Amino acid sequence: MNWFRAARQASAMCKAPFRHTRTTRWTLGLMVSLVSIWVLRGVGRGTPSPGQASTPNIVFILTDDLDARSIGFMPKLKSLVADRGTTFANFFVTNSLCCPSRASFLTGKYVHNHGVFTNSFPPGGFQKFHDTGGESSTVATWLKTKGYRTMLAGKYLNGYRDGKAMAVPPGWDEWYATLQDEETYSYYFFSINENGRRVQYQNRPEDYLTDVVARKATDFIERAAADTRPFFLYLAPYAPHLPATPAPRHQNEFHDITAPHSPSFNEEDVTDKPQWVRRAERLTPAEILEIDEVYRRRLQSLLAVDDMIEEIIRSLGARDRMTNTFIFFSSDNGFHMGEHRLPSGKGTAYEEDIRVPLIVRGPGVPARSTVDHFALNIDLAPTFAQLAGAKTPDAVDGLSLVPLLGNSLPSVDAWRKDFLIEHWADRGDRVRPYSALRTRDYLYVDYATGERELYNLRTDPNELTSIHSSASHALMKELGKRLNALERCKGATCQR
Repeated sequence: MNWFRAARQASAMCKAPFRHTRTTRWTLGLMVSLVSIWVLRGVGRGTPSPGQASTPNIVFILTDDLDARSIGFMPKLKSLVADRGTTFANFFVTNSLCCPSRASFLTGKYVHNHGVFTNSFPPGGFQKFHDTGGESSTVATWLKTKGYRTMLAGKYLNGYRDGKAMAVPPGWDEWYATLQDEETYSYYFFSINENGRRVQYQNRPEDYLTDVVARKATDFIERAAADTRPFFLYLAPYAPHLPATPAPRHQNEFHDITAPHSPSFNEEDVTDKPQWVRRAERLTPAEILEIDEVYRRRLQSLLAVDDMIEEIIRSLGARDRMTNTFIFFSSDNGFHMGEHRLPSGKGTAYEEDIRVPLIVRGPGVPARSTVDHFALNIDLAPTFAQLAGAKTPDAVDGLSLVPLLGNSLPSVDAWRKDFLIEHWADRGDRVRPYSALRTRDYLYVDYATGERELYNLRTDPNELTSIHSSASHALMKELGKRLNALERCKGATCQR
């Protein structure tokens, strides 16, 4: 099946990611089938109703720290989106850290062009994006020029808190962004800026953050049914970001699951790696048990996101909006869990951190299909703009993915052949600053310390042995030249 082929490709390092019992798998499959039939009964299959806008609606679900391999534990995502749409097997972020990546999703720009370098101010965070005028030109403002009704619910940008945060940014009609007063990720006891008014939530079951975001979404869809304008929904739950608190109804799931142990897990020999990796001791049995516990909580927290997807599709179907709505599902960055001796975290240029899911369902999108072309987080803003018929600024670095959403795709060779990954050090960050070039064949990393890494991904997909010291001078020169060009690119020059 394409879904599982894509999941395996996305996590080629995983030997045994699924450990359900036979009874569990049979029961889960039966429940998903019954739920899918029930949900999809209300989904119209014909043309949009006369009162419905011909311009498509767009729902964008952006999870937090979701690695590509964990989508295999989201059965509703599979049955309701992937099985009825397209999975991008090679979707990557150009910076594997929350705030820089989210700014790229909003603007369609590489980090060196939007300037939000880290999660914290002054080099990054919400305040940097706000103070440098980033909010004046985002996918929300572009879609507003085409008459879209827009809403954001959930996480906006790191460091978003009282003060400037209480003003609703340009382009958004409805605004339900969580405030990060202590820069923590509480799934309860959080506050939301609800259209300029601070609303405090408690720890009742109905206050669980993912469920609150789901209710905001379905309420918006219900009200939009009486409006002929197309809409754009940006939904950003915290899951599965740590502490990955599950909803009460899911806290006993996956009790027999352990984290996948790829060949790079607790890597034995890291002498080929840069110093910041070499400093890491091999994981102890206690640390491995902790990784397993974190992994289970992450999976448990994703089940509420799965429920949210079901609720949104049911609401769209009940109001005859599904036939004219695109659903995009992705993540701001991936997550490593023991690979190369590194405990739970992100920020590296390794596959676990830069490869994330992208699954799309919508009008004309072929069902159960897989796209192998390189696609990036900087591509989604121009994709949404093209679907809406909106113009994107010349400074946008990404490519619209609309040509990849149909049945007649350009050849892989005629598409993007490489891309840039960037990282600046944040407070307490063990990962050293770097720029990296990712091609079909290689990952080349150039650190600010002068250290380098080079992996042949055809022969070494788990990035076990860096060949930077043995590779030919011609290859190193070629990769370095292309990396330098991308580090300076802007707009059309990034799209070559």
